[in-house]
Amino acid sequence: MSAPVTLSALAREGAVLAGAGAAILLQVAHRPVAAGVDRHSDFTRDPMARLVHTLQYVYAVSLPEAESVRERVAGWVERAHAPVRGVDAGGARYSAADPEAQLWVAATLYWAAERVRGRMWGVLDPGAAEEMYQDSAVLGTALGMPRELWPVDRAAFERWWQQRLGELEVTDAARAIARELFAAEHAPVWMRTLMPLARMLTAGMLPTGVRSELGLELDVAGSVWDERLWSVLRAVYPRLPHVMRQAPSRWILRSLGVRGRSTCR
Repeated sequence: MSAPVTLSALAREGAVLAGAGAAILLQVAHRPVAAGVDRHSDFTRDPMARLVHTLQYVYAVSLPEAESVRERVAGWVERAHAPVRGVDAGGARYSAADPEAQLWVAATLYWAAERVRGRMWGVLDPGAAEEMYQDSAVLGTALGMPRELWPVDRAAFERWWQQRLGELEVTDAARAIARELFAAEHAPVWMRTLMPLARMLTAGMLPTGVRSELGLELDVAGSVWDERLWSVLRAVYPRLPHVMRQAPSRWILRSLGVRGRSTCR
């Protein structure tokens, strides 16, 4: 029932998957990332594959038992990103190797996980929160992002985050990606069934401006249901056995050939 207080502990929690949609849509709200996804990815046709690949990377760089596969997984991502470069419809250049783009993607992963942690377990001790934040820089540095790009502390991150939110250019490509993601036309039936719930969780988590730009507004009834859902999750999830809470991370680690047992730390 204890709350996760380290990056590795939080990464193991299946609950963080509730922030996956928000992280993805925040990423594509960044114009260069949206161009790369729109022109070089078909993840809306196979969202599960995109989620699995993202989780493989996150677990490989954040979990100590995955150290043996860390470089291999980072290499996969780098090779996949290598051809993702070009000029978007508005004439702006984009590249997956751009450190600023890497910073934004890493920041969305940290922000979404921290948002879920806060809604599930409440306020974390400032010292532990700062340590988790500092450790989260690896989400970008593992791909070559210079460590100095990561804001120096949580307060600096919050200032930087709010500034970047105000600078985002939500393009038609980003809006199309959002529509296709939740339509899930090519996804398995079970995933399409869950998409209305995923849409509500995602909309409730997104910053207001981005949510509006992507056409994911929540009406009053939707906001009420979103809060009720989180109330249920807060009451039930922390009481589940760790083996259930950590099932997604265990499954992904097995897919990477990592057989060591994960811990609760």
